[in-house]
Amino acid sequence: MASKPRNIVLTGFMATGKTTAGRIVADVLRLKFVDVDSEIVKQEGQTIPKIFAARGEPEFRRIEAELCRRLADKSGLVIATGGGALINPDTLAVMQESGLVVCLSASMEVIRARLSGETGRPLAADWEAIYERRKAAYEAMPHHVVTSGKIPEEVAKEVVTLWRTLINPSL
Repeated sequence: MASKPRNIVLTGFMATGKTTAGRIVADVLRLKFVDVDSEIVKQEGQTIPKIFAARGEPEFRRIEAELCRRLADKSGLVIATGGGALINPDTLAVMQESGLVVCLSASMEVIRARLSGETGRPLAADWEAIYERRKAAYEAMPHHVVTSGKIPEEVAKEVVTLWRTLINPSL
């Protein structure tokens, strides 16, 4: 019996296209798509801004890390993580064991444009400082796709190419 395909994990800063590209990648490869932030909202029965306000970022990160561990035990998923999920080295290691981790990135100008008018992201107001704190962690990830100046289908195609080349040439 053939083994199940491993997971594809998309990470990167907010507004780099993880969810949008992830849905397309899942469709192309006929895998299930899971958005970590959406799953947390379902699981907790609260929006992420409400979780941040009521329980704080450390509790949110604990919930997020636990969900990532549960998802890493599964197979055949395309997982879009929250922007801060894989900054935690333990969570990153768990997800890397689960499959291919691809860090999506965009220029500061593109992120600024994508975030203009955003109200549903709890850390969007201070995004530039957060980006600077996380930058080294993102840069240290082995696989990258730049999303600036590309339509989501182009980003997805690059992710699929990485997957087929590095992990699973049969798909």
